Amino acid sequence: MTTPEDLPMKTVNVITLLLIIVGGLNWLLVGLFQFDLVASIFGGQNALLARIIYILVGLSALWQLGPLGKTINSNEVTAERR
Repeated sequence: MTTPEDLPMKTVNVITLLLIIVGGLNWLLVGLFQFDLVASIFGGQNALLARIIYILVGLSALWQLGPLGKTINSNEVTAERR
C-alpha cells in the first residue's frame, strides 16, 4: 500500500518512466524511419524546446538507475510483487 510519504516519489518515478518511454519510441522512429518526432514537433534538434525534452529524457534515465539498483539488490522485480 502506498503511504502519503511515498506519493511524491511514485509521481517522480511515473513521470520519469513516461519520459524514458517517449525517448525510446523516438529512437525507434529514428532507427526505423530516420524520423525524429521530438525534433519535428519542437522545431528541429537545435530548438530550445527539443533540447529541453532530450535533457529531461536523459535525466529521467539517470533517475531510474536508483530504482533499478534497488531492484537488482533485492533480487525481486517490484512490478512482480502482489
